[in-house]
Amino acid sequence: MGGAKAVLLHHIARETSDVKRLANFYEEILGFERIEAPKFGEFEVIWLTLPSVISLHLIERNPHSKLPEGPWSSASPIADPKNLPRGHHLSFAVSNYDSFVQTLKEKGIETFEKTQPDGKTKQIFFFDPDGNGLEVGSWDGPKQ
Repeated sequence: MGGAKAVLLHHIARETSDVKRLANFYEEILGFERIEAPKFGEFEVIWLTLPSVISLHLIERNPHSKLPEGPWSSASPIADPKNLPRGHHLSFAVSNYDSFVQTLKEKGIETFEKTQPDGKTKQIFFFDPDGNGLEVGSWDGPKQ
């Protein structure tokens, strides 16, 4: 077969009207760290990383864009995580699932939690401040 080989996910980009607010959320809730980012001049960017794993690029939304925000984006900070579309979310595994869920609750983040039929795998769904869907599961997470 002639397709790509040894492909790795490089980064995920999220457009936002407030890059600092969104960066603070990902740093505080999921432990991302800021890394050096280019200065584009005409719009602000913040790059974040999970050490040795993946980077998340937060890009200021073009206020003149004619493209609508996707249907998975919330029009307000309050959205029902039970309705989080399955095809439009970022998913993370954590090694401290139960304490992570407690942190979300302490911060007042609205969530939807479910357990898979195997009785072992737990997942929690919620939104970032821009309405982007997030999922965190109790799958084998990074080693502490």
